[in-house]
Amino acid sequence: MSCEENTEADRDTISQSIQMLKAVIDGETYDAVAERFSISRTAVERRIKAIAVKLSQVASIEGLNEDGAAFVRRLRLHRDAIMVALVDFDPKGASGPRAMRIVSLEEIVQAGRRIKARSARPWHDLALFYLLFATGARPLEIARLEVRDYLNGDGTVRRASELRTELAITGKARPLYFVSTRLDEALGFYLEERLKAGHGVGDAQTYRGLDPNSRLFMSATGEGFKITRYGNAGQRRFLCRPILEAYRKLFRYGDLRGVTALAVRRSVVARLYERGADEDAVGLILGISERSAVRELLARHKPTVEQLLNELV
Repeated sequence: MSCEENTEADRDTISQSIQMLKAVIDGETYDAVAERFSISRTAVERRIKAIAVKLSQVASIEGLNEDGAAFVRRLRLHRDAIMVALVDFDPKGASGPRAMRIVSLEEIVQAGRRIKARSARPWHDLALFYLLFATGARPLEIARLEVRDYLNGDGTVRRASELRTELAITGKARPLYFVSTRLDEALGFYLEERLKAGHGVGDAQTYRGLDPNSRLFMSATGEGFKITRYGNAGQRRFLCRPILEAYRKLFRYGDLRGVTALAVRRSVVARLYERGADEDAVGLILGISERSAVRELLARHKPTVEQLLNELV
């Protein structure tokens, strides 16, 4: 078989897998889909999981990650967001390193330098980039942040802040700390630029002259990231594609190949573990209530008994 035939066959397989995924999130069972496509139930389950994992890597759908992609219930829960993401889904974009990619501090610093050199709005983009690593907040939560979440009324940084109930994806408030000098510098310069541009201006005597209820991050035209509600009435499901696209752009500027918002959260978990955090502390910081979910996000290395005792004295 020629390379061209192989490529065409791969495209057909991917297209069929996407059809299977759509069928399952629309309510069909694995067995029903297997019968319709004349393949085994195991093959259907394996292919749906594979395409869902690839989709989660490139689309960064909030609440859908590699751990959750294996469960039909969670796939159906995020049906609308999946359908939106499939419109311009390119499976080749997910062919890079696996999502277990951990970003080191050195890589973050180097990426920051590249972003500053390549971006048309360097301070805005640097602040957006550093905030993801400095807090472990999700992109949608960052898009919702307001000036008052970062600043006190006297203009100082609100070091021990709070991710308010209405901002948190879980609907539960949690601690939010702004204790990064790199983030302070980038956000400080960005907020000065915002003030000069007249975006979200308030009382000159408070909050550095900015409206405390305005979004922390604004576009070049003075608008916040557009957040779209989806799902049935009464459901708290939201999607912010612009900020996901912004982060993909920043990862590209920073030459961080294979990095996604999910990989960043795993990198934050890895650094927290290195500093001695336990699963309860990690869960509190990231807004994850169950220890098992924290463990799924980044499995910790478990040494053997021999490794534990080797050269103990």
